[in-house]
Amino acid sequence: MKNKPVLELSDVKAIAAAAEAEALKNNWAVTIAIVDDGGHLLWLQRLDGAAPISAHIAPAKAHTAALGRRESKVYEDVINGGRTSFLSAPDIKGLLEGGVPVMKDGQCLGAVGVSGVKSTEDAQIAKAGIAAIGL
Repeated sequence: MKNKPVLELSDVKAIAAAAEAEALKNNWAVTIAIVDDGGHLLWLQRLDGAAPISAHIAPAKAHTAALGRRESKVYEDVINGGRTSFLSAPDIKGLLEGGVPVMKDGQCLGAVGVSGVKSTEDAQIAKAGIAAIGL
């Protein structure tokens, strides 16, 4: 039987705090979502001024990154590249850049999804959060 690491509450809080700090440093009003490896929501934080819809988009991006084991940008690029049939994939809604998986030793522990600013900036915030736990 194999063992695999999991995100603990202390990890989630560290990721959230670092992501929030990155957003605030840049004056970006965003929503930050953190999910486990099955895409289940562990944390949702909507910063002051973030659009209400971002509270739906951020968890969707995180869910997609966790289940796909890759950044949600990959799917956005596939669709923009002309494979629009990918939009029919079941139960996947966050097909926009800004969802980043939390990977350790080839295992997905979860993902961070951010929504509220440019997609590249959303991804920047997510990656800053993940870096807080040394990954």
